[in-house]
Amino acid sequence: MKDDYTKSFLEYNQFGDRLAQLRIEYGISARDLSLSIGQNEHYINQIENHCFYPSMRTFIYICEYLCITPCHFFNIDIESPYDIDIIVEQISEMSSDNRNLIKLLSLCLE
Repeated sequence: MKDDYTKSFLEYNQFGDRLAQLRIEYGISARDLSLSIGQNEHYINQIENHCFYPSMRTFIYICEYLCITPCHFFNIDIESPYDIDIIVEQISEMSSDNRNLIKLLSLCLE
């Protein structure tokens, strides 16, 4: 039996939807992304329209182009993975005191 995480992506064709969401969020046209990863101009549109899935190598190229990890791609609870990465990077460079302030602030915002 498939786990719920895998099942949700494969059964509901969310791969193409997620790709479209991220691509649009970053302001990249399907054509530009297709050509930038070395594919024909309709390649990304075909994925987004659920015609097929990319190869693993091409999926990695897509993630690299979008500056996200594959994990971020599949985590549909994170709408803006690139923003999260920037925030995490900035926090990791902060002093311990500042990180604690950010932690307290985030707890207040929940």
